[in-house]
Amino acid sequence: MIRILDFLAAFFGLLFLWPVLLIVTIIGLFDTGSPVFIQERVGRNKKSFNLIKFRTMSVETKSVASHLANNASITKLGSFLRKTKIDELPQLINVLKGEMSLVGPRPNLFNQEELIKERDALRVYDVLPGVTGLAQVQNIDMSTPALLAKTDRKMIDTLTVKSYFKYILMTATGSGSGDAVK
Repeated sequence: MIRILDFLAAFFGLLFLWPVLLIVTIIGLFDTGSPVFIQERVGRNKKSFNLIKFRTMSVETKSVASHLANNASITKLGSFLRKTKIDELPQLINVLKGEMSLVGPRPNLFNQEELIKERDALRVYDVLPGVTGLAQVQNIDMSTPALLAKTDRKMIDTLTVKSYFKYILMTATGSGSGDAVK
């Protein structure tokens, strides 16, 4: 049921939001010269996939978890995209492809070994990663691996169609700040 909801939401989201995606891409060309950011992430069953987002940091920024990145590397456009969560919209392509769900644990980098260990122990990688979820709306980021893994597991164990829409609505209306940047 969730996969059908994911597919339909991603399909119609891309269909109706393509003008926003196009405008952000064009403005992003002037902002960083490279508006789309693609990064290898850990997916379901720890299989790698390429996460697609709008670039919010300068091109020279090292590929690290957001909470380890420097706030100074965020561009002016990037700050706006993060606040409005528009930077996440290209992930609808990942959802359409079946690499992600709209709701699930946020996909981490392969170099986040402590988080991988915590998530492995709780079998968090048994499900598709998500664009948003319980941890995001509760402002729990990847800087607290044990808490994040426990929160992810709680979400997985209690996810219903009602909570699926609740997390999406909370994210769209501004709950949670996503991964913190220092």
